[in-house]
Amino acid sequence: AHPGPFRCVHLTGSCTEESRHLLGPWLQLLAAKAVQELVLVNRRRPLDVVLPATFLRTATLTRLHLCFWKFPSTAGLPPGVSFPNLRELGLYSVVVEGRDLDFMLDRSPVLETLCLEGNLFTLRLRLVSQSLRCVQIIGSFLEEIFVVNAPLLERLINLEGWTHEAGCTKVKIGHAPKLQLLAYLQLDTRNHVLEIGNTIIKAGTKVSPRTMVTSVTVLALEVRFGVRNDAKMIPSVLGCFPNVETLYIKSGQPDQSTGKLNQKFWHDSGAIECIRSRIKRLIFHDFQGGRSELAFLKYFVESALMLKQVVILLSTGSTLPAEEVHSKMANVKRAGEISIALVTGYSELQGRYKRGSEFSLGELFSLMKFPCANY
Repeated sequence: AHPGPFRCVHLTGSCTEESRHLLGPWLQLLAAKAVQELVLVNRRRPLDVVLPATFLRTATLTRLHLCFWKFPSTAGLPPGVSFPNLRELGLYSVVVEGRDLDFMLDRSPVLETLCLEGNLFTLRLRLVSQSLRCVQIIGSFLEEIFVVNAPLLERLINLEGWTHEAGCTKVKIGHAPKLQLLAYLQLDTRNHVLEIGNTIIKAGTKVSPRTMVTSVTVLALEVRFGVRNDAKMIPSVLGCFPNVETLYIKSGQPDQSTGKLNQKFWHDSGAIECIRSRIKRLIFHDFQGGRSELAFLKYFVESALMLKQVVILLSTGSTLPAEEVHSKMANVKRAGEISIALVTGYSELQGRYKRGSEFSLGELFSLMKFPCANY
């Protein structure tokens, strides 16, 4: 028999309640062999098989990834249970209670990376950690994402999130002095709320030092430009992030158009500090060619003194052909020397979890070799 320690163990199978008793001894053995990296994947649905709590006593873990399980209750565990070496935790389609996730964060003093993917149940995520650097939430519904106290947090990424019909997701930023990347904030006044400090950001909210997150340099927004009240939030939200240098905007598809904003609206909104003097790069995803999108884009290019590059990725459902977008943007007065690239085809982003947690990367996304027109 291998004397241990085991560096990495990956177990995949279809565990039922009848066979669950076999997994407990396996996990006890792995704990005894001081396993460091553990991946447990259950192929069985629905997610009603509770993972044996044995793994919670494996203090040697450095990486833990669980998929298609029900997380065991941490209530009643001895005070000494902890994960002193755990640096990476991934929960994929795992049913977990908020108190159990809080337990994992509290008992993992060196945890740097947390990923939640495919969470289908209401969950409030409270980030209290002296070590977390990257948090990724993908394809999940969270009632609240509250950064309470995370002094080392650099990246907060929420991709492809969704809400129940009558639900709402609140993103609340408390103490996160090193937060550099924030994506995606959805400017959807029906289902999403942004709160900074104790102020809920709305259209027309006056910017103050209490509502600013000055550390963020990469920001991603999802905006339904066809919904007037959503688009009107852009000046207030951008005002809260005065030092943004790279801005990603994803154009959302409205259920029903409620009015369009022209260039006069943007100019009448007053100077937006990060657009005027900070942003160097704008990437516009899923550009559909609507009048409100074009008005914002023209205002942006005309106002951004530091802007060097604009990348427009056309949506497959764009109402304008690429040639017409090219023509409209070619005639826009530019505040400086700006390179504008029109992308007519692009592949889906891959390796989201790995890329998002690689701290050496300068940004969340990087463009592949797209077919594009530069002008």
